[in-house]
Amino acid sequence: MSDVILRAPVVLTMAGGPIEDGAVAIRGERIADVGRFREVRARNTAEVIDLGGSVLLPGLINTHCHLDYTMLRGRIARQPSFTDWIRTINSHKAGFSTDDYIAAIDAGFREARRFGTTTILNLTACPQAATRAADVLRTFWCAELIDVRPNSDPHEITDAACDALAHLASPLAGRGLAPHAPYTASAELYRHVGRIASHEDFVRTTHVAESFEELQMFRHASGALYDFLAELGRDMSDCGNETAFARLLRLCSDKSRWIFAHANELTDDDFQLLRRADPLHIVHCPRSHGYFRHTRFAYERLRDAGVNVCIGTDSLASAPDLSLLAELRIFARERPHVSARELLEMVTTNAAAALRRQGELGRLLPGYLADIVAVPFQGKPLEAYEGVVAHEGAISFVMLNGEPQQVQ
Repeated sequence: MSDVILRAPVVLTMAGGPIEDGAVAIRGERIADVGRFREVRARNTAEVIDLGGSVLLPGLINTHCHLDYTMLRGRIARQPSFTDWIRTINSHKAGFSTDDYIAAIDAGFREARRFGTTTILNLTACPQAATRAADVLRTFWCAELIDVRPNSDPHEITDAACDALAHLASPLAGRGLAPHAPYTASAELYRHVGRIASHEDFVRTTHVAESFEELQMFRHASGALYDFLAELGRDMSDCGNETAFARLLRLCSDKSRWIFAHANELTDDDFQLLRRADPLHIVHCPRSHGYFRHTRFAYERLRDAGVNVCIGTDSLASAPDLSLLAELRIFARERPHVSARELLEMVTTNAAAALRRQGELGRLLPGYLADIVAVPFQGKPLEAYEGVVAHEGAISFVMLNGEPQQVQ
């Protein structure tokens, strides 16, 4: 579209304090100017879009999501164990076609955008769907990789995923690889992904320490997950010596370039390793966490250890919708001492840093990509952070890459 100026009673740049009667000038796909409306208007000649009754802020960034499972909303009852949930998910996935994956992903895109998400890290078991899905969000397509069964070739599995992702041509698409978890991905799979990702500058992400059963498996060589994988023929010789988190830190080169999902079940020994490691990125999914009744997430210990904590939605197989703001409200309910601004940083600046796009996403500053949302708000500027987090339901305006989007 042509150059525009977005005006709103409050602008949250996520780089400074709230701007009262603020404006953001857009030139092409990037932000050209930010400040008080009268000043921005004096410096820029463009059409003004007045978004009265709202607060402008950067588009929200979801750093952990499985849109493959959008069609499973409400279809999986809470299971007796995490391992039983895996069995149930696998039984559903066995009947999915490529068209099913595409339909699920497209529906997920529309829902996420309606709740203010403009960038999403999507783990998919069907990377072929990436070239056919609707182009409605800035998406990092991360092929989920599993080589747990005997005779699986980690090189073939990874290279096939890379071939599928090579056909992505959209300027809104990024590529990534996601070894599923230490219990389903071999040491060589992690190493091979690390080599490819370093060479190709891919995003890399994985699950770790998600459940107590995973901790049992690696620390004590026992439990339901251990028995399940042993039945599948997995080599269990890596169990009984260390935690899943400790194993992962050994396997992942360039640890600060990985995005680790969940980290719900960490031991004191794991925190000792954290303090000695390079700064890490960990994504917490509050409503999925509650669905599984995991151990309380150790946010304060992680933050104090220098971890960059982000928030994701996980999937609709364990969460009711794809609203990041709803995730923040659940997080805030358990931690009223965490400020609304700190909460919003987990889905803007922190998330951009995890994706290594901190110079382009997560803030409203000149030169940044024009991914912007407007959330309905009536109140004082200093209350805007709280007002955004408190907002429920769809939002009023989305701009992606400088283009206004339909909010359904």
